[in-house]
Amino acid sequence: MSVVKILCCLLLMIHLNEAKKIKGNRAGAVVTEQRSVPNVKGPYVSSSVFRLFLGGEDTCTLDPLQLHTITSCGFNSSNPLIIITHGWSVDGMMESWVLRLATALKANLGDVNVVITDWLTLAHQHYPTAVQSTRTVGKDIAHLLNSLQDRYQYPAKKAHLIGYSLGAHISGFAGSYLEGSEKIGRITGLDPAGPLFEGMSPTDRLSPDDAEFVDAIHTFTHERMGLSVGIKQAVAHYDFYPNGGDFQPGCDLQNIYEHISEYGLLGFEQTVKCAHERSVHLFIDSLLNKDKQSMAYRCSDNRAFVKGVCLDCRKNRCNTLGYNIKKVRTGTSKRLYLKTRSRMPYKLYHYQFRIQFINQTERMEPSLTISLTGTKEESGDLTITFNEMISGNTTFTFLITLDKDLGELMLLKLRWEGSALWKNVWNRVQTIIPWGGRGRKQPHLNLGKISVKAGETQDRTSFCAMANDGQHVEVSQDKVFVRCKENVPKQRRRKHN
Repeated sequence: MSVVKILCCLLLMIHLNEAKKIKGNRAGAVVTEQRSVPNVKGPYVSSSVFRLFLGGEDTCTLDPLQLHTITSCGFNSSNPLIIITHGWSVDGMMESWVLRLATALKANLGDVNVVITDWLTLAHQHYPTAVQSTRTVGKDIAHLLNSLQDRYQYPAKKAHLIGYSLGAHISGFAGSYLEGSEKIGRITGLDPAGPLFEGMSPTDRLSPDDAEFVDAIHTFTHERMGLSVGIKQAVAHYDFYPNGGDFQPGCDLQNIYEHISEYGLLGFEQTVKCAHERSVHLFIDSLLNKDKQSMAYRCSDNRAFVKGVCLDCRKNRCNTLGYNIKKVRTGTSKRLYLKTRSRMPYKLYHYQFRIQFINQTERMEPSLTISLTGTKEESGDLTITFNEMISGNTTFTFLITLDKDLGELMLLKLRWEGSALWKNVWNRVQTIIPWGGRGRKQPHLNLGKISVKAGETQDRTSFCAMANDGQHVEVSQDKVFVRCKENVPKQRRRKHN
């Protein structure tokens, strides 16, 4: 077991074991509480503290019982409202990402009210106890929104709730507790918590019913002790699963030294929560790097996605991850997948390759080295290994991701490395029978159509062999392919005519 897994187990063992026991008892208070605001005598007393973010580390406390504080803090009823809600707290301290996110929102959106929900007193408890408090905090947020409606006629649709881990479900509860028929405009769940929420009904977790539009980013659904830190199931109109959603690049044991150099002794903790918190930084990235928005694609699962069969944008099958998502309400949750880098900016460019093999008589598992040249950049050498035998007529599809935009694709170079077995056999033949190269056919690949589709632009390019010997490729032979004539842009054709 890796050190990261051991650290995760030590951090969560007591809390998740308790959660596992409670999960089986669906008659418990966590599950059966009715989602309606009870009629209570006297003013509503909030268990949470709300702070209007002013900039830097400056905040101003809002008191829903003293509505003048909302005005004196500088709340502008003409501007949209974003409420950030943190998750379960191990140390009782506000995590640094909260101010980072608030700063990114304020700096990049300009005229916006950013409010931070502080429920650390309730969050700094055993995990199952903190889960029970999520409904209470949800009511607190709903009460704040109701107060804004009553005092300032502030519409709930101008509110965007962003919740991390348990905060995602809190945001969902806030939407369900809101009075009246009007819904919250948008809820974003950043890796919504899994334990005690996985498999529960929509009324007991974040769901698409909680706002006019709901999106979620799942980054740490890898199981520990039978439970995942983040929820696996779809809980939104659009559910994003970066890198499959179970683990994230840059969050493994090999990165612990990097985390220690950046965070000191807190680097150990940072390694443990790296994948879970990646959802937050992906969202921040969408605000800071507007020219590098990460695109995700609808797919049945991650296995199909990495095969490259899901780079289709028709009928809302793709969408932008993060703040700038295209808000399309759907009847059922859509699962979208993408690959990302390990660091900000996280964007990768997705390319779907299709290679057709024709009349392949020798059964083999070829290893290919491919490079692409575009109008902007070159890809460099990309190694493609086939994990199954190739024979007869067949087409293989696979996904390649690059951290640079190649532009319009113009040239493809391909080299077949062959295999150690084929090379040994061929060398023996030529050693024993020096003239064997003339009498015997060297192993080769018969390639048919080769096409590459760029996910971000949806452009598909077909490549044809540049030489006159067709698509025939021998071992260790470099082969150059250019855009097929039918694929040359019209304006370029006119220049040659």
